[in-house]
Amino acid sequence: MTDLMLDAVIGDDATHTVAGLGELGLGGSDAAETLVVGLGRLRAEGATGLGCSFPAEGDAVGLGGPPPFNHAALEAGEAVVSDAGVGLVPTRVGAVITWQAYAAQRRQLPDVGEADRALRAALVESAQALADLDVARWRPEVADRLMNLRHRDPLQAAPGVPVRCVELAARGQQAAEIVALALEDDGGAVSAYEMSARRDALVPLDRAARRAMTAAGSPEVWPH
Repeated sequence: MTDLMLDAVIGDDATHTVAGLGELGLGGSDAAETLVVGLGRLRAEGATGLGCSFPAEGDAVGLGGPPPFNHAALEAGEAVVSDAGVGLVPTRVGAVITWQAYAAQRRQLPDVGEADRALRAALVESAQALADLDVARWRPEVADRLMNLRHRDPLQAAPGVPVRCVELAARGQQAAEIVALALEDDGGAVSAYEMSARRDALVPLDRAARRAMTAAGSPEVWPH
């Protein structure tokens, strides 16, 4: 299982390290350690799992503080939180990822079913709003993605992850990609009004996508 996790986390990157555990009194030095060693220290502190969070300004989903952790996670747009009171926030330098450790707590997480329903509703609402803004003219690829929501790359999940959560994570990722594509270069907008209208149409979808991925990647709220 450990090998599967390491392969999934590292992927095409050169390496992943964990830094700052020593500052939290979890043994070792303050220097960066390998991911295996870092996860081992968390396990020794009683951690039994990690949950993800995909926050954004004004929506600190899954983050329960303290402020240094929340600030770092918001700046990165992602973090993981263990049930041992430690959170990890990634920083990329080339092909190297360093996970900085912080004291961290969880905030109440979205329910999987609630996140699923919210994402479905946001997709419908955003698709209609973008159609009203003539999305096919300024971003035909976005219109194509919205017309073919059933066509998405499958996600590979570790053994034990509920199928419902894997599917929710895939749809959340798909929605996040649609938002990013639609906002690329402001979608060819020719006025400040158009840019504002398009962003307003995408805010609910972005929020729903991040909450869906957070719920889907958090064992604490998985259906049993």
